[in-house]
Amino acid sequence: MRNWLVLLCPCVLGAALHLWLRLRSPPPARASGAGPADQSALFPPWKSSHYDVVVGVLSARNNHELRNVIRGTWLKHLLQHPALSQRVLVKFIIGAHGCEVPVEDREDPYSCKLLNITNPVLSQEIEAFSLSEDTSPGLSEDRVVSVSFRVLYPIVITSLGVFYDASDVGFQRNITVKLYQAEQEEALFVARFSPPSCGVQVNKLWYKPVEQFILPEAGEGALPHEFMEGVEGVAGGFIYTIQEGDALLKNLHSRPRRLNDHISSLQEEDALLKEESSLYDDIVFVDVVDTYRNVPAKLLNFYKWTVETTSFDLLLKTDDDCYIDLEAVFNRIALKKLDGPNFWWGNFRLNWAVDRTGKWQELEYPGPAYPAFACGSGYMISSDIVRWLASNSGRLKTYQGEDVSMGIWMAAIGPKRYQDGLWLCEKTCETGMLSSPQYSPQELKQLWKLKELCGDPCQCDAR
Repeated sequence: MRNWLVLLCPCVLGAALHLWLRLRSPPPARASGAGPADQSALFPPWKSSHYDVVVGVLSARNNHELRNVIRGTWLKHLLQHPALSQRVLVKFIIGAHGCEVPVEDREDPYSCKLLNITNPVLSQEIEAFSLSEDTSPGLSEDRVVSVSFRVLYPIVITSLGVFYDASDVGFQRNITVKLYQAEQEEALFVARFSPPSCGVQVNKLWYKPVEQFILPEAGEGALPHEFMEGVEGVAGGFIYTIQEGDALLKNLHSRPRRLNDHISSLQEEDALLKEESSLYDDIVFVDVVDTYRNVPAKLLNFYKWTVETTSFDLLLKTDDDCYIDLEAVFNRIALKKLDGPNFWWGNFRLNWAVDRTGKWQELEYPGPAYPAFACGSGYMISSDIVRWLASNSGRLKTYQGEDVSMGIWMAAIGPKRYQDGLWLCEKTCETGMLSSPQYSPQELKQLWKLKELCGDPCQCDAR
C-alpha cells in the first residue's frame, strides 16, 4: 500500500486536511496505468537475427527531435558503415502508454499520480494530523520518533506541536520540537515545551505558535524532536493554513478542461508515434506508462523483448540525449579484449549516497548508499546478464532510477565489472570518449559535425 497518506478527517477546528504526510511504513507499490485503447497498432512484427551488439536507447514519447538527431548522426553513420551495419541493432525504448494525468495535476512531474486535493478548507487553521479520541493512552515513545512530510500545495505553518500524554497535569519535563526542511541542517522552527509553559492542548497534541513561514509546493521536511535529557521520544506535529487558496480553487475548477485537452494531445501523440515507428522501424514500445519513475520498468521490459526476439552477444544501454561513438566502442572491445560471460563494462559510481528528496528521491531502497552502479550515459552487459534480468523481471523491484536499479539488481549476481572512464558521467567532452550525456539536439549535431570533420567531437585543430 502506498505510504503517502491523505488525512481527510476534520479536526477540532472543523477543517479538513489537504496535506499528505509520509509516515515511516512499508514502501509504495509501483505505479501502473492503462494507455489509450488501441495500442496493438504500435507493435509491428519483429524479425529475429544475430548481432554482436544490441543498443537500447531510452527515450521519452515526446522526444521526437532527439531521436531524429540520432538518426541523422551516429545511427546514420552506423547504418552506412560497411563493417558495423550488420553487426549492431539499435532500438529506441518508449513506453506504450502516455500518462493520462496532466502534468499540472500530478503529485510531481516524475510520476503519473493524481494530486488528490478536493474541497480545500480556506482561511482556517488546520491540524496536519491529530490523534483520535479513542487512541489508547500512553503513546509509545520508542515507537514513533519522527514524522516526515511532503507539501503538495504551498502552506503557512502557524504552530508547532508535540505528542505528549500529559494526563491533564502538564509537562513533567522539558521537550524541544524542531521542524526541518529536507536536506537542511538548520531548523526552520523551534518550539520548547516545559512544565511552566505547556502551550495549548488540542486533542492529544500540545501547540505553541511560531513565526509564520511559507512552505512551498513540493517542500519536504521532518519533525524530529529531542528531550532536554537527550532521550528519544515522540515526534511533533504542526498547524497550518493554505496559502493562495483562491488560486488553488481556480486550479481545481479548471481540471476537467485540462484533462480533455490532455487526452486529445495524447491521441495526437499516439498517432505521431505510430507514424514514426512505421517510417523508421526502430522503436520498441514496452507496456509501461512513460514517466521518469517508470524508466527502470521500461528497461526491464526491453530486456525481455531483446531476449525473446533477437540473438546477440552484448547489450549497450544509453539515453536519447547522449553522444555515442560505436566505432570507438568496438575498437575498445578489441583493444581491451572485453568479452566473456557475466560481464559489465561502464563507469561505476561507488558509495553513492541515497537521495530522499527531489527528482532522485528514493522511497524503496533502505540503505544510506547504493551498491556500485554504472552511470547512465552508456554501459554494456553480456547477453547472459540480460537473460537473467529478463527471466527475473517479474520479481525484481524497481527503484528511483534505472542506473541505481541496475546496481542493486547486479549486486545479487556479482558480475565482473570493467571500469572505464571514457563512458562519461557528466556533460563534458573528452577526446576518445565512448559516451557523454545531457545534450540538446543542437549540441548533439555540433558534436557529430566535428567528429565527421576532424575525427574529434571536442575540437578541430587550427589549419
